[in-house]
Amino acid sequence: METVFQSLRVLAKVINVIAGGALTFMMFLTVADIFGRAAGRPILGTYEIVSLTLGLVIGFGIPKVSLDRGHVYMEFLIEKLSPHGKKVMHTFTRLLCLGLFILIAYNLFTVGAEFRSSGEVSPTIKLPFYPVAYGIGVCCFLECFVFMYDIAKIWRDEYV
Repeated sequence: METVFQSLRVLAKVINVIAGGALTFMMFLTVADIFGRAAGRPILGTYEIVSLTLGLVIGFGIPKVSLDRGHVYMEFLIEKLSPHGKKVMHTFTRLLCLGLFILIAYNLFTVGAEFRSSGEVSPTIKLPFYPVAYGIGVCCFLECFVFMYDIAKIWRDEYV
């Protein structure tokens, strides 16, 4: 079981590196476009590329942030519960999040399939939308495994 969780950590780290690379690419593209505009030669489609890349940055960053517990965490209510109550509350919230991310991933795959079948592309440089929807959908499914990992850690008393 620990091998599966270790693989999850490695995969989350890899896609987080991809998100970091995409963020760096966005930064360089934006700066290059600013200099290009100042010189009268803007980069065509910068807005579209940055918008789609931002979706990748956000989607690909979610699993690693959750594994590192880098998200906003409201403890004031949970701290008043007994140790068993804390386990139940943490499990309940993870199950709710699991259900939510299953729905999000399913909908992203559905939308991605619609984008692919209709041939939907960005208006200026004709970038297809479906790879972004599929990529974020995969990351949402990966996030579901992160929630299952959290639940296992909660009941093994490893969730601190």
